[in-house]
Amino acid sequence: MAWPATEIPARMDAWLLVPVALLAALAAALAAAAVASRGQRWLLDAPGPQRSHAQPTPRGGGLGIALVLAALGLGVWAGALDGVSARAGAALSLAFLLVGAVGLWDDLKALPRWPRLLAHGVAAVLVAWVAREDAPPAALAATAAGAALVVVGLAWSINLHNFMDGIDGLLATQCAFVLGASVLLMAPAPTLAQLLGIAGTAAVLGFLPFNFPRARVFLGDVGSGPLGLLVGTVAVLAAGNARLPLAASLVLASAFVVDASLTLASRIVRGRRWYTRHREHLYQWLARSGRSHARVVAVYALWNLLVALPVAAAIPRVGAGAGWALAGAVYAAGAATWIVAKRRLSRRRQRASR
Repeated sequence: MAWPATEIPARMDAWLLVPVALLAALAAALAAAAVASRGQRWLLDAPGPQRSHAQPTPRGGGLGIALVLAALGLGVWAGALDGVSARAGAALSLAFLLVGAVGLWDDLKALPRWPRLLAHGVAAVLVAWVAREDAPPAALAATAAGAALVVVGLAWSINLHNFMDGIDGLLATQCAFVLGASVLLMAPAPTLAQLLGIAGTAAVLGFLPFNFPRARVFLGDVGSGPLGLLVGTVAVLAAGNARLPLAASLVLASAFVVDASLTLASRIVRGRRWYTRHREHLYQWLARSGRSHARVVAVYALWNLLVALPVAAAIPRVGAGAGWALAGAVYAAGAATWIVAKRRLSRRRQRASR
């Protein structure tokens, strides 16, 4: 059986990639418009002390994105893509459906955290199985220990993207950047990872006008969860098939990974209930300091364009050791930036409260 992320014949490239992108963007846009137009009839996300918006706003606009990803998996399952196994497509479709369904349920009626985490874990196992199936010996998912790391990483990607979905446009622009840059930096020849990245980028761009610069609708967990799984899936498949080093993918995602991971770690260290809703991420501090949501999004975009993208583009051109060293330097710089920024914002808040 062929490696699931194997090259798709070039003859399929011209007639497949463009329609996939157009259909993905259209489906996401129509779903977002439908949710936004329902207004009071759709479940509204009300303002509150743990929220960053001032007006009731419908959530669940990411339903179209979840359906696009599941449908692409179904297309693979049906044998639409040469060189990709039907079992791989079925597993991917089920993974995205599972995360999207749990997210939609949580949007409509809050779920306890353990059923959510269980669903995320099952979805991560499915994707890890796809990555491991006939994987090259050097691939991360080829060993049991590597596959376990992939499962943990994918589950964390789902949740950190959920955590970072708190202001207008931030998650959508970040995912468009990470997925789009991943596709551009991958070695030539279309792969399953590239198809997923193209479809995801197009779907996010179709949704974005409804969420930025002023949100008419929020992604909701139904959108943020599948996007988090997608970002991790593209990174794992691309690395396994030697199309883009994992270090480069981690650098592209560094803005979100640093903010979410350090915020979670700081809450655990301080004895806070890490799993409860809060406003302690750096982007939330920036928004509370008086900066508009658009300006906060611009801050993360600058990091992506000035730091993450150039370093990620350089990593495939150097050896593996140097690539991981560059990634470590980016994360060290990101952690230092996060710490300094939080301290300055905290001091300003203390002075303002006196």
